[in-house]
Amino acid sequence: MRVAMWSLLLVVVPHSAAAQDRQVVQPPGRVAGLPFSPAVRVGNMLYLSGQLGLVPGTPQLADTGIAGQTRQALENVKALLVYAGSSLERVVRCTVFLIDMRDYAKMNEVYATYFPKDPPARSTVAGTGLALGARVEIECMATVT
Repeated sequence: MRVAMWSLLLVVVPHSAAAQDRQVVQPPGRVAGLPFSPAVRVGNMLYLSGQLGLVPGTPQLADTGIAGQTRQALENVKALLVYAGSSLERVVRCTVFLIDMRDYAKMNEVYATYFPKDPPARSTVAGTGLALGARVEIECMATVT
């Protein structure tokens, strides 16, 4: 009769080492008082909060239409990526939130110009409303060198 023996290997990472690996990214000109971070870096991954089509540093939408808001949201994504040491080319996943799925085609036209080659994985969902009356919000994950 064979007896199988199993060992349990437990790797313990000190809390302080894990905590040091997490870095909140706070770009200049950020609207103060919001209860979330614009981006968080953990190791070589960068997690961006959803970006609206806001004029940088203000709570004002840059445009009322889906194309203009998508363009500004992606410009805001791009600026945050660059500030954090990444780029659009290093984005691996995006989630696009729309208030109306009928905006999908126009949003997609603009989106495609920002990711012309080897676009990241993406999901698009529609809901009943977004912050500040926005028509689109885009969040991304990217690698950082």
